[in-house]
Amino acid sequence: MVEIIFSIIFVLSFGGVLLILARKIPVLITLPQNGHHGIKKHHIILDIENKVKDFLLTLEKQIFLHKLLSWIKCLTIKIEVKVDNWLHSIRKKAQKIDKEQNEKK
Repeated sequence: MVEIIFSIIFVLSFGGVLLILARKIPVLITLPQNGHHGIKKHHIILDIENKVKDFLLTLEKQIFLHKLLSWIKCLTIKIEVKVDNWLHSIRKKAQKIDKEQNEKK
């Protein structure tokens, strides 16, 4: 008995959906297919939209972060080379001083 009631409710609901859909199909057909309203945008607005999309794409790809980290890496390597040269010259001077002290003895 309960199954018959549920079946009747389902058939009536499905029929109501079909009736509403049948009444709205002519209106739905008149809507544009691609989502535009038929109004063309000005080329300046299109240019701005394209620039914003490009900017958001670079943020999404984290290009700025990549460039910053690459720059920091290069700077770190340059500093490391300079410190290595200083250490090398200090060691050379220390060896020279040790050599001079050994010769005095």
